[in-house]
Amino acid sequence: MLLTALGRGLDTAAAQAFGLPVRPLVRGNADIADVVADAAPEPVVYIGTGNLNFDAQCGAALGVPLAILSEPGVAADLTLREAESLGAVVAGIAADPEELARVSAGVTATQVMSAVVFEHWLLERARQTRAHIVLPEGDDDRILQAADQLLAKNVCELTILGEPERVLARAEELGLDLSAAHLSNPLTDPRAEEFAQDFAELRKSKGVTLEEARETMKDISYYATMMIHKGLADGMVSGAAHTTAHTIKPSFQIIKTQPGTSVVSSIFLMVMRGRLWAFGDCAVNPNPTAEQLGEIAVVSACTAAQFGIDPRVAILSYSTGTSGTGPDVDRAAAAVAAARKLDPEVLVDGPLQFDAACDPGVAAKKLPESEVAGRANVFIFPDLEAGNIGYKTAQRTGHALAVGPILQGLNKPVNDLSRGATVPDIVNTVAITAIQAGGK
Repeated sequence: MLLTALGRGLDTAAAQAFGLPVRPLVRGNADIADVVADAAPEPVVYIGTGNLNFDAQCGAALGVPLAILSEPGVAADLTLREAESLGAVVAGIAADPEELARVSAGVTATQVMSAVVFEHWLLERARQTRAHIVLPEGDDDRILQAADQLLAKNVCELTILGEPERVLARAEELGLDLSAAHLSNPLTDPRAEEFAQDFAELRKSKGVTLEEARETMKDISYYATMMIHKGLADGMVSGAAHTTAHTIKPSFQIIKTQPGTSVVSSIFLMVMRGRLWAFGDCAVNPNPTAEQLGEIAVVSACTAAQFGIDPRVAILSYSTGTSGTGPDVDRAAAAVAAARKLDPEVLVDGPLQFDAACDPGVAAKKLPESEVAGRANVFIFPDLEAGNIGYKTAQRTGHALAVGPILQGLNKPVNDLSRGATVPDIVNTVAITAIQAGGK
């Protein structure tokens, strides 16, 4: 058990007086996040004493249990309620340093997750892959700003498409350093002819001529996708200024799907209330069949595992088990059967209502024998409408960090950005793409 103190005398003394390991910290979430992330997967307890509001907010923001040394005259139950109201995961309340040591040392906390820690973890994992990611939209300031941050942190190798002189001039205007990036202009790059010849060969059954292929290679999405196909990059992130179709259509024609995969789908990684969950498919397939839902469940489990989730997959419905009837319930049950047939090792169950999937108390009443109910962390929605509404509800009202969509099922990773993407969104998506590339 690693105990983390904030660097105030009483916090540190409370741990050290009883021989408990401690890492003194200075104020500032960035410093705390570094320690928490470096300690993973070892559980971390944050010790708070002086400013309850500040301590509880730090514990909540970092997603770590909070052990509180209550001040003299402060009722423990009031302290507990206040801390929980601030979103803290409370490990225990103590009245004196000795009791605090017992409470903290006895915590068997599972590793909880927060946006700060997860984003730190993403960048660290991406850095280890040494992947090469191509960013086609070099004329978008957000792409350049994200590239500056990624290069400064040495997260991955980057190629940025655009006219190099204009890209560098704009970077200088914005105060950015892109000196470590590769810059390429599809309109003048000598490799474009080779790309055109290869594309014409790939699409000759569709009647594509060499002249048509040359024109196609002037399109940044096709050019970037050919870079991946030729092994000149490991993945692509685009969509800040282009539609989803413009971003992923070349992938279907050039990269194509993995063997045994019939449908490309997506998941969002959702960080909320100390948990890391996956929601799918919230971005690609409007009305998947039972067989497609089963495949999406299995592929989503594999993708989730790349990001530290030990997958337990729930096929969601308005009914749990056999409590309800109807075509949609039957489809969910058939999807479970399809998933189990496709990969018997994946823990998957359904139909499950959302509360039965995530709440152990509800699961104990509705489906007590299930290995998934009450403990699910990968949630498969019945269709695109439900999935999109579900993830945006969690994001906007539950203050969840939604990272994605993460496309899955392609031979090489290509990920699409929202046209409203922020710079942190782009940084996270590039990191995810690098991790996907490193997992091949």
